[in-house]
Amino acid sequence: MRNSTVPTCATLLATLVAGALTGCSGTPSGQSSAGPSGRSSAGSATAGPSAGSSTGTRWQPRPGVAWQWQLDKKADPTGADVPVYDIDGFENSAADVARLHGDGRKVICYVNVGAWEDFRPDRNDFPRALLGAPNGWEGERWLDIRQLSTLRPIMERRFDMCRDKGFDAVEPDLVEGYDNETGFPLTADDQLAYNRMISEIAHDRGLSVGLKNDLPQIPQLLHDFDFAVNEECAQYGECAELTPFIEAGKAVFHVEYEVPTSSFCPESRRLKLSSMLKKRELGVWRQAC
Repeated sequence: MRNSTVPTCATLLATLVAGALTGCSGTPSGQSSAGPSGRSSAGSATAGPSAGSSTGTRWQPRPGVAWQWQLDKKADPTGADVPVYDIDGFENSAADVARLHGDGRKVICYVNVGAWEDFRPDRNDFPRALLGAPNGWEGERWLDIRQLSTLRPIMERRFDMCRDKGFDAVEPDLVEGYDNETGFPLTADDQLAYNRMISEIAHDRGLSVGLKNDLPQIPQLLHDFDFAVNEECAQYGECAELTPFIEAGKAVFHVEYEVPTSSFCPESRRLKLSSMLKKRELGVWRQAC
């Protein structure tokens, strides 16, 4: 199972990840302490930022809510005592999602929307003409996101899977192909059109949707997305660029790979980011602010 980081030159330098905001406890999780945005051992939310509210039929995660990000295999519901889990949509079943819901958690469905993966069950649904350059991860190639009419039904089926398994939201990965060497002449406008299509597909299914990285397009996409997911904004001095989400009452789920919590947690607390440190493979281990 792959980490969801875009393997740009910058991100390939990193080796550890970050997650949920409340103060630099330095407590590794599976055994994270039940702090202001944590949960009790019984699985009920403790004092502090809740998992969020519902907007119509859609969940709206609020700034500061704690989270777990596990993409290495099936989710371990005992791995972190937090209100939000972000897990792989293909690797986890409806029963896995229901178990997390039974503990009072909200669950985000990780889906790669920007690259083809040769290990996914729907890999043959993608026409070869849509496959571009390798993206640095084994078995993956960038997609030609300009081909909206071809990609839309494929992504609709993937988001149908998330909805049918009972997920509350979607984390669409690799939504900044225009800023990478994809093998296609993608423009910022191409990316905006594709990202808005992805948001529409999610919202049509009652799912919240997060903007993954893609900091330069936050001003244009803020109203299309319900939360943000960011990697390494502290390492590269970019966390302030995420404040429009916080000011709009939308959570920013943030991780770092190699910056110690003592360095990034003070700013995360100030900005109300949901920040944690994790290992690159995105397993159970986490160290929250």
